[in-house]
Amino acid sequence: MPQTALIIGATGLVGQNLANRLLAEGWTVHGLARRVESLPDTILPVQADTLDPASLREALAGLTPSHVFFTTWTRRDTERENCIANAAMLRNVFEALPHPEKLVHASLVTGLKHYLGPFDAYAKGAPPVTPFRESMGRLDGENFYYAQEDVLFDAAARHGFAWSVHRPHTVIGFALGNLMNMGTTLAVYASLCRETGMPFVFPGSPVQWSALTDVTDARQLAHQIHWAATSPAGRNEAFNIVNGDVFRWSTLWSEIAAWFGIEAAPYPGQASSLEAMLAGKEGVWAELAQRHGLAESNLGRVASPWHTDADLGRPVECVTDMGKSRAFGFTGYRDTRDSFGDLFSLLRARKIIP
Repeated sequence: MPQTALIIGATGLVGQNLANRLLAEGWTVHGLARRVESLPDTILPVQADTLDPASLREALAGLTPSHVFFTTWTRRDTERENCIANAAMLRNVFEALPHPEKLVHASLVTGLKHYLGPFDAYAKGAPPVTPFRESMGRLDGENFYYAQEDVLFDAAARHGFAWSVHRPHTVIGFALGNLMNMGTTLAVYASLCRETGMPFVFPGSPVQWSALTDVTDARQLAHQIHWAATSPAGRNEAFNIVNGDVFRWSTLWSEIAAWFGIEAAPYPGQASSLEAMLAGKEGVWAELAQRHGLAESNLGRVASPWHTDADLGRPVECVTDMGKSRAFGFTGYRDTRDSFGDLFSLLRARKIIP
């Protein structure tokens, strides 16, 4: 039976890599986004704002996907506002689909804030117990991931389709214009250090520098989403998703530096704001981009240091358990060094970095 996907957030880091996976598997892929100009010809564009029900109904009229994949979110000033807006995005899509009862499966991508708490209470209070397991209960307080899940569960119960929830750690992969892209941000930072002589200082906390941690290759996430959407074992389950290995930034940092042909600076013993280090470097990047013929001269379009600071500045250990996925039949694995190396090579090939 032909599979037809509707990817919400098809221009984002997760959405782009998921679309690549589904297309390779022979799916028809519709990509919904507010701006669809950057979508490749292989994706059928659906231009709409998920927070505008009228435009959404018009854009989805006549579309009957077998699968819906939610891979995007919106950020507001408070977690209460995050809950309202992000829940509305999902609810609006289900209400705008002409025949939601014909859906086979809906997938939702959230993340480790399920275990760490929202941005305005990020990793505060008692340190979370690691490794993070799907059996852990919800934290007290508001969390827009929980609000999204509740909308998904309610729609699935009303319309009779299966669901899955996917909780990645920091996602590493290629996507332009993504506002939470640590891999590309570190590549831009290293490139600026090489070009200007600025020291390549690890900006994170002592815990992140020395403790074990993990990340999620965007291709690994796409693999699991596809598996859960097509496997009976993936129905109505929440899964953590990371590469399957662990590493220490104290080791990986010098390896990243070597990839760019620079020396890693000694760790200063405390967190240093990458956002502050890159502040005022817009002109330097623009000049560098012109000199090397890069595709993007706007530093803000290729780097998101605020998000990298949030990830690497966490004062708690972050290790994710993948036992449930393996027990249910998902055996995907990615080597984290390959995740970064593949990304850096692609960024250079696409003329994003020199």
